[in-house]
Amino acid sequence: MRKDPMSYQHIAPDSVGNVSRILISELSGKASVVTRAEALGVDIASPDRARKVVAQVKELERKGFQFEGAEASFELMVRRTHEDYRAPFDLVDFLAMVESRDGRDMLSEAMVKLRVDGVVIHTAGEGNGPVNALDQAMRKALIGRYPQVESIRLTDYKVRVIDEGSGTAAQTRVTIDSADDGATWTTVGSSTNIIEASWFALADSLEFGLTRVSKD
Repeated sequence: MRKDPMSYQHIAPDSVGNVSRILISELSGKASVVTRAEALGVDIASPDRARKVVAQVKELERKGFQFEGAEASFELMVRRTHEDYRAPFDLVDFLAMVESRDGRDMLSEAMVKLRVDGVVIHTAGEGNGPVNALDQAMRKALIGRYPQVESIRLTDYKVRVIDEGSGTAAQTRVTIDSADDGATWTTVGSSTNIIEASWFALADSLEFGLTRVSKD
């Protein structure tokens, strides 16, 4: 595709108002990963970095992740391979609980620990579900250092069961669409535990939103 785009296209995309896009999957090779990263504004100058990203893509997609529609998670994965990249926060651990009161009212509460600027911050949040509670708790931990987290909105949340034959023990994939005042992006998480899958996608969403603002 990099050497001869027209060998894959019957017409130049820009002639009909479109653009070419390289999709990332477990079948992607080094050239596809480099091309997609460059399109996102991330330079993979080192062949070793490119091979590392390809290996990570293959490993995570075997675990249920899918990066074709979650380019923010892919971009973060590429940036994390750079020795100069500093994430705005690191995940330490979390606890999510759902309580039924008298069989009527449902309460969801989450406690999270994030490392921000080398300091572990422990916060709690409540929500209408465990994912919403995790979101609230993470924002509480971040807002003191990153007040711009208030502008990040979660606009869509989707869950897909990957191996349907496994019933309630199935691998699940969570994708989260997010937006701020200037952009939209999508992140992904996967696990046999739907809360953990949501935690991965949610953490990527907030990390991407904060790094996007810092780049601007």
